[in-house]
Amino acid sequence: MAVIVVRGTGDVGSAVAYLLHQAGHSVVMHDTAAPSHSRRRMAFVDALYEGKAELLGVLAKRARTLLDLGYMIQCRRAVPVIDEPLECVVATVHPEVLVDARMRKREQPPKQRGLAPLTVGLGPNFEAGANVDVAIETAWGDDLGAVVWQGRTRDLSGEPQPIAGHARDRYVYAPAAGIFTTSMSVGDSVVRGQEVARIGDLALTAPLSGYLRGLTHHGAPVREGTKIIEVDPRDNRDGVSGLAERPRRIAEGVLKAIEMNRTSPDASAASPVTRGH
Repeated sequence: MAVIVVRGTGDVGSAVAYLLHQAGHSVVMHDTAAPSHSRRRMAFVDALYEGKAELLGVLAKRARTLLDLGYMIQCRRAVPVIDEPLECVVATVHPEVLVDARMRKREQPPKQRGLAPLTVGLGPNFEAGANVDVAIETAWGDDLGAVVWQGRTRDLSGEPQPIAGHARDRYVYAPAAGIFTTSMSVGDSVVRGQEVARIGDLALTAPLSGYLRGLTHHGAPVREGTKIIEVDPRDNRDGVSGLAERPRRIAEGVLKAIEMNRTSPDASAASPVTRGH
């Protein structure tokens, strides 16, 4: 089985890490220090704050130093999570696969081909054969999770998938840069207009009544425009934890791409765009 570095500890990167770990691969997760991912009960991000996190029975633990990675990879008792510079992580573990699951939809990613024998990019602005070896479609629709061996994924467009009739209106975006503070937790119930958190002296209130599905970790530095609060307006907490459909289907696409590359390294020539997931 392969050693795989997954960039990004949000819900998508964590779904990828979860499925790859369950398939028997040795996964290392990488992110920046104190990331602002909000869907924390669907992710391993809290390992960077609290030392460990769990997702559907799979444990992730923060690697204190690069030297920890070798032992943790062999042990496989927990997925190692680290925020050291990426080039140092790659030089230490020599991954067979690198997956960019940071989901930076509006940013042009740097060229990552060559960082590992197989590089995989998720979402807009990735082009198979250019900045990565293979890309995965992340837009909602029949092609969600499709493996793209040649060409680009779809450009960013459209609104978030509605939940109980609410789309973008269920989110709160940071009105300014600063330190995010809150005493609430993912899964807490809120009513519309209730104060949930602050950035400095700016109060941030719930846009809807329901349950907190997304809430950036207390103390995280956030940039203006960052998605920091999300409310699920449904009557139960079932939708605030575990693997949501979109991250799961994207992760299945990543696993499929890796399996295809291992069984048929010339898959890109034989199958320019693979729509199955």
